[in-house]
Amino acid sequence: MSVFIRGGTVVNADRAFRADVVCDGGKIVEVGENLKAPAGAKVIDAGGQYVMPGGIDPHTHMELPFMGTVASEDFLSGTSAALAGGTTMIIDFVIPSPKENLLEAFHKWRGWAKKSAADYSFHVAVTWWDKTVHDDMGTLVAKHGVNSFKHFMAYKNAIMADDEVLVNSFSRALELGALPTVHAENGELVFQLQKKLLDMGITGPEGHVMSRPPEVEGEAANRAIAIAGVLGTPLYIVHVSCKETLDAITRARNAGRRVYGECLAGHLLIDESVYYNKDWFTAAAHVMSPPFRPKEHQEALWRGLQSGNLQTTATDHCCFCEPQKAAGRNDFSKIPNGTGGVEDRLAVLWHHGVNSGRLTPSEFVRVTSTNAAQIFNIYPRKGFVGVGADADVVVWDPEATRTISVKTHHQKVDYNIFEGMKVKGVPSYTLSQGKVVWANGKLDVVEGSGRYVDRPPFPISYDAVAKMNRAKTPRAVVRSAA
Repeated sequence: MSVFIRGGTVVNADRAFRADVVCDGGKIVEVGENLKAPAGAKVIDAGGQYVMPGGIDPHTHMELPFMGTVASEDFLSGTSAALAGGTTMIIDFVIPSPKENLLEAFHKWRGWAKKSAADYSFHVAVTWWDKTVHDDMGTLVAKHGVNSFKHFMAYKNAIMADDEVLVNSFSRALELGALPTVHAENGELVFQLQKKLLDMGITGPEGHVMSRPPEVEGEAANRAIAIAGVLGTPLYIVHVSCKETLDAITRARNAGRRVYGECLAGHLLIDESVYYNKDWFTAAAHVMSPPFRPKEHQEALWRGLQSGNLQTTATDHCCFCEPQKAAGRNDFSKIPNGTGGVEDRLAVLWHHGVNSGRLTPSEFVRVTSTNAAQIFNIYPRKGFVGVGADADVVVWDPEATRTISVKTHHQKVDYNIFEGMKVKGVPSYTLSQGKVVWANGKLDVVEGSGRYVDRPPFPISYDAVAKMNRAKTPRAVVRSAA
């Protein structure tokens, strides 16, 4: 059945304009004023509302095996919750264990994701290095639509990538036209600070934030940017949480470097005081890495979004319930790291971004959808309301309100980091592949209807090729004739 969205204001990253939108066969087939509804079409009256591309969350972890347990949110429940909040695509992470074959891990995650209700794709983490990793990266790019590789600079003795891995993987990504991404935290420094705090008898969730000060993130970000700069590769830094990392990105971009920054909705709105809550579970529920920061960092991140030095927003959606978090009751370093938010990202960013005047509606679309589509090379298929694009659309009611609560959310987790927050601006309809999956507070999803989205590699620039050649060929030693 085709869908006719009538009388709304279409908002793309470049402009907003009054138009009707016709969706058929999973695609947007017409956008214009005073269009005629196709025979038999479902009609949505969008008068007084915005019609925007569905959100893309470029950073989620559904049913992730991590820290001795598995995230409570699976691909069906997680993508369903995303659709309820207006997000129509996620980019999740394949994270091989050390020495695990990358292709085997990729196929394992693809199997888990078959039940997704919304479209999805994968970044693949490089957690170790040898020739098989080198070769598997090539296969993933050429045959499986992967164009980004993740590197954890944290989590020593687990999945941490040292500088040798970074150099090898960044170089290989450049050869393939793929984008390296990093979780920027100095894993060795975190490890030593954790030991020191535990020796001092600090075992509660406050130890988590104390062991991961902003400087730990800033150092790793600067190091990753420097390595990428020497090799000539672009770089994407996930979940930027502090001014130190934002400053490093800004310096690099001002120098003409292709460095991209992602920030989380939670880091924009929640501060580190949560770790000192007297209720242990409330504090532990907020344990994630990097942690929430002092309030001055939040204002810096908003300025980063406004200035364009941060390009995307995400959630790092990785849920663990109270019994799982309890594994670290006597040792903060054993609390599974992760929080939720995939359902709430658009609403909290609209309320605190657009309603406050920090962002225009088009800027909102840019940082919640279009920039992610462009950076990860799926634009204009995604992130755009226009003819030929996938019919992943959200009809947004700027006047409607709701109060966020664990009692009403669709996420499979027993807390909500935005609990009690009243937001103005919510999705009245969400369309996935041209089908209405969320309408006026009710979900209508089909298990397995989400598609895996291939992301093609990027063309390699002449400058990048020159840098690769210089790196492979030692410079001649020139001596004076005197």
